[in-house]
Amino acid sequence: MNARKTETVVTIMAPVLSGVLLVLAFPTHDLWWLAWIALVPLLLAILGKKPKYAFLLSWLCGIVFFVGLFDWIREVSGFRFYHHIILLPIMGAYFALVGLVLGFIGKRRGVRLTLVAAPFVWVSMEFIRSNFFFLALPWALIAQSQYKNLHVIQFASFTGAYGVSFLVVLVNAAVAAAVLAFSSSFQRWKPRGVETPKKIKGIGVCVVTAALVGFAVLHGWTQLSHPFKGNSIKMAVVQGNIEQHRKWDPGFAEAIMQTYKELTQRVSEQEPSLIIWPETATPGAIRRNWKIYKSVMQIASEADTFLLLGSSQHQKFRRSNQGRIKYFNSAFLISPEEKKLSERYDKIRLLPFAEYVPLEGRIPWTKLGVPGVGNYVPGNKFKVFETNDFRFGVTICWESLFPDLVRQFVENGAQFLVNITNEAWFGRTSAPYLFLSMNVFRAVENRVYMVRCANTGVSCFIDPNGRIVNRVKNAQDQDIFVRGVLTGTIIPMESKTVYTRYGDWFAWVCIGCSLAFLIMSFLRKNRNLIST
Repeated sequence: MNARKTETVVTIMAPVLSGVLLVLAFPTHDLWWLAWIALVPLLLAILGKKPKYAFLLSWLCGIVFFVGLFDWIREVSGFRFYHHIILLPIMGAYFALVGLVLGFIGKRRGVRLTLVAAPFVWVSMEFIRSNFFFLALPWALIAQSQYKNLHVIQFASFTGAYGVSFLVVLVNAAVAAAVLAFSSSFQRWKPRGVETPKKIKGIGVCVVTAALVGFAVLHGWTQLSHPFKGNSIKMAVVQGNIEQHRKWDPGFAEAIMQTYKELTQRVSEQEPSLIIWPETATPGAIRRNWKIYKSVMQIASEADTFLLLGSSQHQKFRRSNQGRIKYFNSAFLISPEEKKLSERYDKIRLLPFAEYVPLEGRIPWTKLGVPGVGNYVPGNKFKVFETNDFRFGVTICWESLFPDLVRQFVENGAQFLVNITNEAWFGRTSAPYLFLSMNVFRAVENRVYMVRCANTGVSCFIDPNGRIVNRVKNAQDQDIFVRGVLTGTIIPMESKTVYTRYGDWFAWVCIGCSLAFLIMSFLRKNRNLIST
């Protein structure tokens, strides 16, 4: 193989390697440290390339990454193989756009500015992906690979998860600069037209990066050394482990309610202040089914404590066949004193193509092979549940993926957060652990406890520093698709972090800086192709 062919093979394999390394950094592999170097092959591959080639190489990296992480999608009802073929290139396109922008900056302004711009552009694209209308999917942001890296993720209380992504990509860029400046072996394979940064400049980039990361780690160490203060309360979660094909079968309705009754009776003996059931725990809406309503009231009365549960009319991913009747996916708080449905929260952020059809009537989804599913409507109020002793907010299912939505509850007075969810859809895949990693960030961003109650797991307690304190497990140490209860103590926090107050300010700063880099590149073309 001649040098030209070898260079081509290396160039193509570099983004593939980056995609694989990124996958290994996320659950369930959890080799989080790989994320700090995973993008180096991709960055080295796109330097010196025309924007269109940088676009294609980055797209390849994104496709490899999402193929590895979306292992769960094959388990979801209603999805077909051709849906995967459509979805994965779309998700990979966000990586491609990063490559396109960096390729353009590189061609016009040089290697140094390209590497400086990389973390800003990356965070900008993560933010766009997380907020792009009904296609918004803040899934697998590079920050989420660090959910076990407690010292670094404390930075999220200032910047949100985007700040952690920034640090990770910044280190990748610094390593790429160091490779260009110091590695003599790289000189053989460096892209044509690339003049490597001088060693003194490479050292400068590394020093600045080390200082920023060092500051984040020092802040994390300081935060982790401080104990939480306040009056603790006892909470309990019930993990029913109801199989998905049984949840909505009327023949199993009585058995499902009996399961929750027995588990609730067991955990109520420990006298918690609040018992939590998962999303859509009841086999039907308690406001529409008198038998289920009566059963829930009896269980709450016998437990003699506040009961929080999820209830809706029917399952997700079900074809809409009830005309224009609309339903809510709701959480209900039942008071032990009033013996009635005290308060209710209706899910605000619905799941597209599962709970509702986006732009229905405007886009012919059925002709595109998308089934007409769901007939839910969103709620419109960030409800904070309140008792004499505590206040809390509830997110339902994938709402916990959206940091700006979650912070609204804390800003409105919630002292802790509860996430109720049903992840039986995803089978024994990485999905429950990816959801868990995102909940860790919601706790840190707002510096409050997060209590997570899932039908099949992972049900757990997360402290304000992101520690997963405990989770429902069986004797074999398994935490998904097991039945059980868990009791723990939390401290209601009167917390208003920078992120809680100002939301995604850091992401907007990154967008502004990215636009500035692009304007600079438009205004002045570098005659020397790519230089220092």
